[in-house]
Amino acid sequence: MPLTIAEEYRYSRHLVLPGVGVAGQEKIKKARILLVGVGGLGSSAALYLAAAGVGTLGIADDDVVDESNLQRQVIHRTSTIGQLKVDSAASAINEINPLVKVVTIPQRLTNDNAQELASDYDVIIDGTDNFSTRYLLNDVCVMLHKPLVFGSIYQFEGQVSVFDVDNGPCYRCLFPNPPQPSTVPSCAEGGVLGVLPGLIGVLQATEALKLILGNGEPLRGRLLRVNAGAMRFQELRINKNPDCPICGANKTITELQDYQAFCGMAPAAGKDTPIEISAEDALAKIAKDEVTLLDVRDSVELEENPSLAGAIHVPYSTFMRQMQRYNSVENILIYCSTGIRSWQAVTLLRRSGFTRCWSVKGGLQALRAMEKE
Repeated sequence: MPLTIAEEYRYSRHLVLPGVGVAGQEKIKKARILLVGVGGLGSSAALYLAAAGVGTLGIADDDVVDESNLQRQVIHRTSTIGQLKVDSAASAINEINPLVKVVTIPQRLTNDNAQELASDYDVIIDGTDNFSTRYLLNDVCVMLHKPLVFGSIYQFEGQVSVFDVDNGPCYRCLFPNPPQPSTVPSCAEGGVLGVLPGLIGVLQATEALKLILGNGEPLRGRLLRVNAGAMRFQELRINKNPDCPICGANKTITELQDYQAFCGMAPAAGKDTPIEISAEDALAKIAKDEVTLLDVRDSVELEENPSLAGAIHVPYSTFMRQMQRYNSVENILIYCSTGIRSWQAVTLLRRSGFTRCWSVKGGLQALRAMEKE
């Protein structure tokens, strides 16, 4: 894939750089990178990979832009609040470099779609914020023999590594099993310094480019820990675990599993009520006055489409702080615009011991459509 004259000018600082040059830039142009999550980590990683000239950049995220994201998710703008994050990110990427092909994937990675989606890419970048997707990505990358660029953040600290099963350990070699959900507060609960995901995301983008170029020393078998408060970097050695359940000699994991149940984020199938219910079932419960009805959309969305009668408005950005208001014996029904944020809100409640709570599948859009029938 030879460079055009315009590309030679755009990437001229790469072309004179030892270890990149024309051949390296052509590798970058040919590269296909999948970025899972365009939140804090994904924002900076996507921007720099686009600027570097990555040929195809897949971005997967099923969330929408919320005002509380803008403190750290620099790829999004005030004007894109309420938009799908993949659409907001694609617009920003196109402004930076229209030569990059952006593939938007507005869906959550699941056992059903992860292998198909990841198989089309050379490198996978983990920009997620939950253990279930993190373990899913690791297992998919091991099965497909794809390198995974890992990153995580919390408060003032972050971590980066490269898990490449053909050349070193995988994520399960380091963490065979997830911690109990109650012992690991999220960034929403504990906070995060706004610049930290930018720093970690740029490090992830750096590792991805090194893998594509085939030079430098990728963080295979090494975990880089960053303490932004003290501005200290610490490197830890990670060895391949011969007893790893997925890449060890006697592996016990040969297919994808129920990662929500494995990570304790949701009840295993058949052991509790489902997280989602249909709009039809939701309206039946509402009609019988059987539920506490919560609307987790933001105020702007309410102005465009008012809440259902009797609904209590609890913006998703404040939901974590207001969870203690509710009783776990209540029947709680939660909806947003399309069912994404309400699903996340119910997941938070389930992690806190609530069992009688549901998200409306399809959100207010589905409820309004059902009302018209």
